[in-house]
Parts: sequence; C-alpha cells; structure tokens
Amino acid sequence: MSPGQHTAAGVRARWRRWRRARPFTAGLLIALGGAEMLVTLRAPLGVLLHVGPQGLAAYLVPAILVICGVLLITTPQQRVFYAVLSLVLGLVSWLTSNLGGFLVGMLLALVGGALAFAWTPVKQRPARAEATPAAGTAVAGTAVAATAPGPREPVDSSAPTESLDALLSAEPGPSRDARAERG
Repeated sequence: MSPGQHTAAGVRARWRRWRRARPFTAGLLIALGGAEMLVTLRAPLGVLLHVGPQGLAAYLVPAILVICGVLLITTPQQRVFYAVLSLVLGLVSWLTSNLGGFLVGMLLALVGGALAFAWTPVKQRPARAEATPAAGTAVAGTAVAATAPGPREPVDSSAPTESLDALLSAEPGPSRDARAERG
C-alpha cells in the first residue's frame, strides 16, 4: 500500500470511487423505505390490523425491499431486476404495509427504484494523447482544420441510406432523371 492511501483524503477518494461505481443512493433509499415500513408495522396504533396472509405480506414486502436495497448496492450488475422488483413492491406496500408505511416508506422505495432503474455505470474515458492538438488551433504557424465526422454507416446493410427528408420530399412517379430524358 502506498503511504497516501491511509490518509483521510485517500480513504475519502476510495470511498467516492466505490460509491460512484454502483447505485448507492438508490439502494440506500430502497433499504430505508423498507426499514421505515417495518418500523410502522410495530407502531402501537389501534388502527393497525393484521389478519391471516396479509399479516405475513405486511412483514415480507418491507423485508424484501431492505434486501433489494442491500443487494442493489453490493451487486449493481442486477440493478434492473432489483429496480423493477422494488418498484412493484413499493406499490404493493400500499395495500399490505399500512399504506406503504404511511406513504413515507412507499415514496422512498419508489424514488429509489426509479433512481436504480435510471442509473448507468460510469464508463472509463480513454486517455487523451498529449501530442494531439485541439481542433482549430495553430501548430507551428499552420492552422489545423476542424474535421467533421464522416457519414455514419447503417447498422444493417438492408437499411435505407437516404435521409427521411429526402424520402418525404420525393415526388411520386418517375424520377427527375427519367423525366429529363423524356423531354
């Protein structure tokens, strides 16, 4: 280990890198929403009533939400599954867990699920070459012209290469060249 890794700045930098490599905020919100629902189930209110299978679902839905939140943080590769599951369970909690933990737990789970669904991993940027000049800058008395990107190749060879505007503005009937040949 290098000496800089034991300092507070080194620990903070490693924590930041680890946290940004996964949907941390989304997992935390989902786990907090499930925990809040579990706490409201234990509230000493006379309004709360658990009978039969709904009593089991009232404990099962928030427990699965907490597990989804933890698994979302530890295994971000499965984020879409955990996001969809937490969104569905967040909505189901409205019926099973005291109005979704009196709306707070349900909203936390729904916002966390939406964040998890929208999160994408950060892609590493390729290292830039230092010797390459920027577009439009002068190098040794000559101007470097900014090059426009070339035409994009179609994904499928059978895909049309004409633009939509050209297709829509084309007149029905014979082409202009055929009309010019006729007279």
